[in-house]
Amino acid sequence: MTDHRYPKRLRLLRRGEFQRVFDARSSAADGLVIAYGAYNDLGHARLGLVVSRRVGGAVVRNGWKRRLREAFRLAQHELPALDLVCLPRVGTEPDTRQLIASLTALTRRIERRLQRTKTE
Repeated sequence: MTDHRYPKRLRLLRRGEFQRVFDARSSAADGLVIAYGAYNDLGHARLGLVVSRRVGGAVVRNGWKRRLREAFRLAQHELPALDLVCLPRVGTEPDTRQLIASLTALTRRIERRLQRTKTE
């Protein structure tokens, strides 16, 4: 049976972890989310969230974070071993199903970009 929990080992927690992902300069975006990614040596994906006040008030921001965490939790076994930082797009409020599709597509694009830069 597949484990769908979301423990601390699946989260980016420290400033340095976020900075490493941003420094990798590999991103992909769609109409819902902007995702930055970097390889990790852990064998599983990890998620970090950056939800600014421009997205909305506290209720809207917390809703975004809750939906992004849930989408990641459900899709984590399909994702490559990347550290991801996700930023929601202003003016959208998708459901979890849309976010799952978005996360899987964006991580594939980021992984392809990282592989291209690795071979160069």
